[in-house]
Amino acid sequence: MSTKGLLIVLSGPSGVGKGTVCSALRSLVPDLVYSVSATTRKPRMGEVDGVNYFFKEREQFLSMIENDQLLEFAEYVGNYYGTPRDFVEETIANGKDIILEIEVQGALKVKEKFPEGIFIFLTPPSLDELKDRIVGRGTENQATIDHRMSVAVDEMELIRHYDYAVVNDEINHACKRIESIIIAEHCKVVK
Repeated sequence: MSTKGLLIVLSGPSGVGKGTVCSALRSLVPDLVYSVSATTRKPRMGEVDGVNYFFKEREQFLSMIENDQLLEFAEYVGNYYGTPRDFVEETIANGKDIILEIEVQGALKVKEKFPEGIFIFLTPPSLDELKDRIVGRGTENQATIDHRMSVAVDEMELIRHYDYAVVNDEINHACKRIESIIIAEHCKVVK
């Protein structure tokens, strides 16, 4: 039995509810450490630097890439997103589970470096429901919504690279399914 923590990667298409599910999951599993990503995206209403994301200027982010300070990074819809490397590695080494809530591109890059991670794809109940969620945010124009939907269809094809798929039909149900996956992974016999 390993004393290392688990790296849990939660991803899925934009608008599927990754942030909402991750937040609810952290209430359900309080020992689960949340990895805050860095981004060049501007904060949305109510988002706090260092809590939701580390908001960086493009030049700062490019410096992080150059200095190998990111576990992964991706450009998505014109902005960079990335996971600070040190925090993730230290958390796992200290025996704590850490969850990364990231876009699909980033998850696939993490899988290259940490194939032993637990990769969970959060799916919408349907593409129509996904579009309703994106529109319901009220933060994007029609062109951005159309682009996000096109990207989402492509991302759904990448589900085959994940260990688990969880439908986000109802937040509490999705969280219970993910908690069950974490429990099962801790009980797994390592060969």
